[in-house]
Amino acid sequence: MTKPFTPNDLVRYIYREMTEGEQELLMQALHSDDSLMQEYLDLLSTIENLNQVTLKPSEKVVKAIKSLAHSTGLQKV
Repeated sequence: MTKPFTPNDLVRYIYREMTEGEQELLMQALHSDDSLMQEYLDLLSTIENLNQVTLKPSEKVVKAIKSLAHSTGLQKV
């Protein structure tokens, strides 16, 4: 009987947080289970997309923070 792998296991595999034994079992499962392989590929795609996201606060938010900092006497950044 093979171990049922979870999405959390796939994330651990992607980020190399598994033991060698766990990695071997997961690789075997990926080769034999098409739905697990698809889930793995979907996670890789999601991680790649998240790595490309650049977050930038709006000018309105920056001004509000500066205003609050000024009103409380905090030093300029």
